Amino acid sequence: MTRTNPNSAGQPADFVDAHRRHWEDGNLLYDHDRWANAAYLLGFSAECGLKAAMHVLKWMPLDPMGTPQKRRHRQHIQAIWPLYASLALNRLGARYGLAPGNPFHDWSHHDRYANRSHVGREAVHRYREATQEVARIMRLAKVDGIL
Repeated sequence: MTRTNPNSAGQPADFVDAHRRHWEDGNLLYDHDRWANAAYLLGFSAECGLKAAMHVLKWMPLDPMGTPQKRRHRQHIQAIWPLYASLALNRLGARYGLAPGNPFHDWSHHDRYANRSHVGREAVHRYREATQEVARIMRLAKVDGIL
């Protein structure tokens, strides 16, 4: 059976909550030098936060279960970051924009299978700083009343 819903419990996706809980857990692991799993969760936190922002900014339509309707939106953070950055630059300018570059260029959801030594502190620190940028965007969207 092929599932289109990313949530195995059959509940609609909640990108805002997923962003927050992955952020919280990623930081707990970061604070305990658990780099590999911190990297993984921080990447998912940033991905979920940007998807939430793209949805409320009307850049990413979702189906009733919260699955992005367009294939280009059904990707992970290493592809979502530059997509979001491009959309923000072309549509909103600096308010919801991201710093230049892609701090997640070397992040992969496949790293969950890799040896823990594969991910170092430097990369995780970069992911954490980038995810803080996403958290800033989420706060702005809330202040602006769109989230």
